[in-house]
Formats: sequence, structure tokens, C-alpha cells
Amino acid sequence: MAKKIERISLGSMSPGTERHLLVHRYGKIGARPKAYLQASIHADEIPAMMAAHHLIRLLDEAEKRGEITGEIIVVPVANPIGLAQNVAGTHIGRSELRGGGNFNRNWPDMFDGLTEAVESKLGSDADRNVAVIREAMGRRLANMRAEAEFSKLRLELYRLAFDADIILDMHCDDEALMHIYTTNDYWPGAKDLAAETGSRAVFLATDSGGQSFEEQIYLAFHKLRVQFGDKFPIPIAVLTSTVEFRGQFDVFDDLGAHDGKALYRFLQRRKIVAGDPGPMPTMLCEGTPLDGADYMRAPKAGILAYHVKLGDMVRKGDLIAEIIDPLAEDQAKARTEMRSVADGLVVSRCSKKLVAPGEGITMIAGKESLAHRKGALLSD
Repeated sequence: MAKKIERISLGSMSPGTERHLLVHRYGKIGARPKAYLQASIHADEIPAMMAAHHLIRLLDEAEKRGEITGEIIVVPVANPIGLAQNVAGTHIGRSELRGGGNFNRNWPDMFDGLTEAVESKLGSDADRNVAVIREAMGRRLANMRAEAEFSKLRLELYRLAFDADIILDMHCDDEALMHIYTTNDYWPGAKDLAAETGSRAVFLATDSGGQSFEEQIYLAFHKLRVQFGDKFPIPIAVLTSTVEFRGQFDVFDDLGAHDGKALYRFLQRRKIVAGDPGPMPTMLCEGTPLDGADYMRAPKAGILAYHVKLGDMVRKGDLIAEIIDPLAEDQAKARTEMRSVADGLVVSRCSKKLVAPGEGITMIAGKESLAHRKGALLSD
């Protein structure tokens, strides 16, 4: 099937303005496996868009050669609302300025009402049960209405992704190593994604507590499996992952080309694109629990001075950073130490050097769950 490009209007929030999603569709609708990839729902995370740009170029050539064997949807700019939010020359793409909050938190719960919609139609055939669940999710989304632009954005992205076998939500961190988030249910099944992307950390959770985009689709299947137990066979029918393409300033054409090729080879391994991806790259890390990742936060305002670099292995008690109070009367007492509470890898750092109390400073990937990491596990 020839590639199709679709424009989806998000309506108008102000007279004379209208934004839209641009969707690249490959393969036959309904073909399996189906992969859905979207970039930069946090609109200031530009490396994801660069990766999508290079992936689309590769998929365009594959489509001309007739090598698209499944269905692929790529949304290279998943958040045109946030892309346009610029205040006094500063791009604000993480949260909606109209008051909607973080663009990738508190998405509608796809499990809501699903039990009642599917229970009478489920049986002993696992594949049919997946089809029943997807049909119910699609029917609910078809009947949903949204008035505001942000609500429409969420609804339209859900409609594109809900029935996919693979959902990759592409992001980046502040300053960071390459890493991914995925689910306990799909690990180690997602090792090919981690290997191809060269991830230095893989964070595992069942429910991160943030109600993020792709997690809500996965949780619909997970919760139904828990709900029905042995009564009906319900596979976890979708591999979901948040793919973090390093840090916000890692926007380089060669890196983007590398990332696009990694995603393309992953799609080949998953038999969505024909061709030989070559030998699997060596895994650079193990999977570690998300509740074992220590999100260190500034205890006070001040100048941030790091004592570690990205990729450093640290031990519990190691000095990670200091917060310097430039207004301290005695500058010999101006520093507040921040020490690690876990052994692990320094995965991310804050690019800001003047921080406020509670702001995230670094993330250290540890192998053991931490007692204080309960509830919502994602940073805002």
C-alpha cells in the first residue's frame, strides 16, 4: 500500500488560529504487527523529533521498495500546542500554558468501563479476546468528544495508537544518557529495543503512577488480566516504551541518523519492515526497577555544583552535588551536600545551574527498590 499522509485538525482556540497533527501512515490498515511511534509530546524535547525525521526518511525508501510488511504510524510532532508555546524567547513545551498541566500526565484511563464492555464477549481464545478488547476500546474512543484543543490532541493520539502491537513514545531528558522505560510484563521481551537504541539504563515498572500516554493503553490489558485471573486468557497485547534520546541539547544530525537507523532495525526485528537488521548489538545494561531510581531533589535554593558526570558509577553515601548559597554571610558554610542513597549509574543531570527547592538534580539507576520511592514514580 502506498504511503499516506493525514492532517488531523485540533480545532481553534482563538479566532484565526488552528493547529493540526501530521500523520505518516505506512502499510495496509489492519495489517499486523502494527507499530505506532510519536515524538515530543513534551514539545521541547527536540531529539525525539530529529530521530523521527530520520526514521521517516528510511521508511519512505522502504515503502518504495515494497518492504513495509505490517502497519506503521509515525507522528513526528505529537504536540503542536506545546511547540508553539514561546514566552519571551523561551520555549515552554512540557506543560500547557492554559492550565492543562504536564502534557504527558493524567491521560484518560483506558481501563475505565472496559470490564463491563468486554466480559460477556470474552472466551477461551486469547487472540479473539485481544480483538474484543481492542474493539471495545476503539468504540469508546469513537464515541468520545473533545472541545478544547488539548483534549482533542489526546483523543486523536489515542485513536491512532490504541490498537497497536508496539507503541514507542519518544522523548529526551534534561542532560542524560540514552535510556528507556518499559513494563515488567514486557521484560526481557523488549531487549531488542534496548540493544538497538544503545540504552545505558532500562527502567521497569507496571504502573508509574503518572497516567502517561502509552502506559494507559498497556494498563488496560494488564488490569483486565488481573481482573479476570484464570477465567479468560488475556495476553499483554502491546509492547509500550518511553524512549529517552539522551538530553535536550543532544540535537545533532549524526545522532538523529543513528537513532533513526536504530528504530528502523528494531522494526525489522519485529517483522514490520522486511530486510535483515544484522546482528543484535550488545546489551549495555540490565533492566532495573523504576522504584530503585533515586530522583535526587534540591533541598534548598542556590547554585548547583556537580561532583559527578553522566555515566559515573556511584556508591551509597558518595557526594553527588552541592547547593551553594551565594548570599551566605559565611561562604565557608555556604554549601549543602547532596549524597547518594543508592549504588548505581548516574543517568541524568539538571542543565540549570540555579535551582529552587524540590527541583530534580539527578537520577541514579539502582538495582534495588528504595523504601522512599512509593506512589507516583515519575518526575513531573
